[in-house]
Amino acid sequence: MKTALIAIIMLIAGCSSTWQGVKDDSSKVWGDTKQAIHEATED
Repeated sequence: MKTALIAIIMLIAGCSSTWQGVKDDSSKVWGDTKQAIHEATED
């Protein structure tokens, strides 16, 4: 039981780190996309 609880806690902590990475990456991609659209539509 103790081992299963430790495994669940480690899984949750790992997912949290992964989710933060996904949010950072998608934020960067969104910013890059907005910049590219802005540059493409400039006069």
